[in-house]
Amino acid sequence: MNIEEYRDYCLSKPGVTEGFPFDNKTLVFKVMGKMFALTDVDVFESINLKCDPEYAIELREKYEGVVDGYHMSKKHWNTVSVESDLSDRKIFHLINHSYELVVSKLTKKLKEELQLLKH
Repeated sequence: MNIEEYRDYCLSKPGVTEGFPFDNKTLVFKVMGKMFALTDVDVFESINLKCDPEYAIELREKYEGVVDGYHMSKKHWNTVSVESDLSDRKIFHLINHSYELVVSKLTKKLKEELQLLKH
């Protein structure tokens, strides 16, 4: 996976915006204003993704390319290496998981706004 594929995939999801809220090299993707994925645009080696805590532990035990979230809540975030023992398909699955997890925690109002964007 390269950064363009990653970026295009994230932006293809409803309600997603991109930006640089922290610095000029950390690209952050948000759904309805809530962060679900981020990466370093200068050195595209890994992606930070939100994850269900139990699933996060399972992934870390199964894959060398998944570790606890770098500079993030270790319980709720994983850092996923893009050149590791995970296939692109699995990484896309983990991006979906992160997106859906964040969407599930949105307020009722934001969920309704997101539904309008899907149509």
